[in-house]
Amino acid sequence: MRIFYGWWIVLAAFLCLFFAVAILFYGFPVFYPSMIQSLGFTRAQLSEGFLLGFFVGALPFGLLAGVLIDRLGPQKVIWAGVLLVGLAMILMGSMTRLWQFYLLCVMGEIGYVLSGPIPNQVLIANWFQARRGRAMGYAYLGLGLGGVVSPLVIAKLIQSFGWRHALQVTGALILLVLLPVAKWIIKSYPREMNLQPDGLAAVEASLESALVAPSSELGRFPVRTDLTSALESRNFWLIVAGCTLTIGAIGAVTQHLVLFLKDQGYSLKAASHVSSAVLGASLVGRVIVGYFADRRSKKNMMALFYVVLGLSIPLLFLSHQSLAVWAFALLFGFALGADYMLIPLLTAECFGLSALGKLLALIISGYSLGQWVAPWLAGKLFDAYHNYDLAWTIMTAAAVLGAAIIFAVVPQKDQRADLRYSDPP
Repeated sequence: MRIFYGWWIVLAAFLCLFFAVAILFYGFPVFYPSMIQSLGFTRAQLSEGFLLGFFVGALPFGLLAGVLIDRLGPQKVIWAGVLLVGLAMILMGSMTRLWQFYLLCVMGEIGYVLSGPIPNQVLIANWFQARRGRAMGYAYLGLGLGGVVSPLVIAKLIQSFGWRHALQVTGALILLVLLPVAKWIIKSYPREMNLQPDGLAAVEASLESALVAPSSELGRFPVRTDLTSALESRNFWLIVAGCTLTIGAIGAVTQHLVLFLKDQGYSLKAASHVSSAVLGASLVGRVIVGYFADRRSKKNMMALFYVVLGLSIPLLFLSHQSLAVWAFALLFGFALGADYMLIPLLTAECFGLSALGKLLALIISGYSLGQWVAPWLAGKLFDAYHNYDLAWTIMTAAAVLGAAIIFAVVPQKDQRADLRYSDPP
């Protein structure tokens, strides 16, 4: 039996999320202690680099990315983003000044936007309809697995070659793996290969389209809507606000976790193992969420996972007990599994696919504000009080509030017939 090409697209998205996103977001903090020691950067300055990258690079390019994806397709956008991420990492290995770090953070953030969640979420949505939740779950295993592997590998590279060469090796690896994938494997739309979403034949696809046709009598917002209608809806702003608060808490914890654990007496190796365990637990969460996302309320699952995530953060106050640290890693990581992958599913459920690229670009640009402001705030609070107590308290409250906001979303009811498909080969 021939494998539907959409599963190769899932593999490509898996690799993009593994290398271009997980390494930058979860592996890069392992470099922080070396940068502080070698270059004299403060924790706030380290966080300011990516915060500046967000405002100068990611925010404008995030808005532009949605337009480019809808016009050019995800493939070309991803290729350009991969190039920027890899080069930024390589050049960081030679930096000696703070302004150079800031400039390369801007470059890396632009690459992250162009090769990360936005285009890959749209890519999966283009190739899958009935099995979109499972496909998104499999692709986002790349983010979790990358988060597991990258802290351990980077710590080993730093130990063996020094932090500068470790950065250069990491950047080169990103280019060697992802540039061929983006060039020759990724196809933006099934029609490029005379295929239909989910591998359906043309007759089946027409039937499926009829079954999911929108009806104005079944909800406040149609399944397929334009950008203006979405921006005027309450649901859109609830998704933005809830994700911004919760992902802000995630960003603060993950960016400062290694530094925090080293403050508590853990070695770089031990701290990297805890960071790796967080993402290891997220793999379980992603598999479970991917399976149930096509069968259960997406917004209720999202809210539940966000509550668990927020309530796990106070375990860090007991960091002198290794059991509490590992309990945090398992709970926080498991809840993290629902993080990014449910956002496009809930957005598509509320607003359809016609402007999904633009909507996800706006949503991701919004929550990226929290993703990079919160780590900067945590760094400033540490520099002021020389501990993370207030930072962890704020992040706990932000995640729980974000869960409550997501719970208030009222998505369009699914009008599909109860079709069942077999699992991928």
